[in-house]
Amino acid sequence: MKRIVLFVLTNLAVVVVLGIVASLLGVNRFLTANGLNLGALLGFALIMGFGGAIISLLISKPMAKWTSGVRVITQPANRDEAWLVETVRKFADKSGIGMPEVGIFEGDPNAFATGAFRDSALVAVSTGLLQNMTHEEIEAVIGHEVAHIANGDMVTMTLIQGVMNTFVVFLSRVVGYAVDSFLRRNDEQSSGPGIGYYVTTIVMDILLGFLAAIIVAWFSRQREFRADAGAAALMGRKQPMINALARLGGLHTAELPKSVAAMGIAGGIGQLFSTHPPIEQRIAALQNS
Repeated sequence: MKRIVLFVLTNLAVVVVLGIVASLLGVNRFLTANGLNLGALLGFALIMGFGGAIISLLISKPMAKWTSGVRVITQPANRDEAWLVETVRKFADKSGIGMPEVGIFEGDPNAFATGAFRDSALVAVSTGLLQNMTHEEIEAVIGHEVAHIANGDMVTMTLIQGVMNTFVVFLSRVVGYAVDSFLRRNDEQSSGPGIGYYVTTIVMDILLGFLAAIIVAWFSRQREFRADAGAAALMGRKQPMINALARLGGLHTAELPKSVAAMGIAGGIGQLFSTHPPIEQRIAALQNS
């Protein structure tokens, strides 16, 4: 609940700061004179940035189950499933969080954690992970995912995404009105935004959206290092996590749906947009810790 409150307050603070800065710089008067109500724009940025992010967070668990085909273990059907549930329970108790749901999905080696709340999250592992790794390595992977939950990473990433969205929505429309005003400076007949506003806003949404994605991905990579360290702490030593990462580095890892990719044990392609650091960097960070 504290993280949800922080999420709300941070997004509200972003909107307030944008309003104060815009007023101090005279942007408010400029925009009002050119047909844009700053208060309405801030409200719109809040709804788009905050609303979309919080809805995404709240539906993250059911969406993850659906898109990944997760089968939640309500009653272990065999010894391996019982071991998996008890391992998650052990780490959850040690981390001081509520027992997450535990699930299995078909696919190559991977795992993820998701959910809006620390005490009602989901930890899911793939059949490929269970079949290709030792129990100790699987424990390390589960510890990594439980560390994500304990660290509040799902809310943190949603918070960052919401803040970025708010800036993108606000700045793209401010620039759009500025360009539109310049293009129509000698036109006193027309009122309301023109084609310059709409074209500029679309272009800026795309450009700023890419920049926001790079920033969010950078935060996600830093979070992976912390989750690796959290797994080592839960295991009592770092070698199992190092071994798990080394094995994953030699395996074909499954591509997770975008809704849960940032929570997976292995990441994407492209350094700037990758949600996970290279395996080699993660191993080196653990060895040097």
